[in-house]
Amino acid sequence: MLTVYGVTVLTFMMVMYALEGRNRRFVVAFALGCALSSSYGFASGAWPFGVIEAIWCAVALHRYFRGAPASADGA
Repeated sequence: MLTVYGVTVLTFMMVMYALEGRNRRFVVAFALGCALSSSYGFASGAWPFGVIEAIWCAVALHRYFRGAPASADGA
């Protein structure tokens, strides 16, 4: 069951990462995927993976709360 959870949350995380350019909400969804992946890492005993995914979650949340980047044309 843990393997199914891991595959599911990692797939979700990767899909949300791929969709980040479409809408800022996908950045939050990616952060959620990272948090879930982190929980999988800790549950499976792979604590380095859990720590790195927790850091990625924090990075994604920081990007979301920082706001949308300015466009290249200044608009």
